[in-house]
Amino acid sequence: MKISVTDGAMNSFQKEWGVKEGDHMRVFVRYNGGGSDPFCLGVTRDHPQDPRLLTEKQGISFFMEQWDLWSLDGKDLEIDGDGEDISFRMTP
Repeated sequence: MKISVTDGAMNSFQKEWGVKEGDHMRVFVRYNGGGSDPFCLGVTRDHPQDPRLLTEKQGISFFMEQWDLWSLDGKDLEIDGDGEDISFRMTP
């Protein structure tokens, strides 16, 4: 499992979110409601407590805590962006 961040996502985080070098961005699982997949991923500025997946791009750390890894089910995670929209894609 790994996290990758596209250039589009970096552009979104820096220009739309004001994220800068030295910031930490946590990818987390949140409850989205009922249906076939009641969980989704979110992202926020945060400081790591028990990070298990970690990558850095342009001086910004992206990580997932140990307790959220179950959501990836062994897959890699790509974070992408378009304007202020951020999307998550899991690949085997």
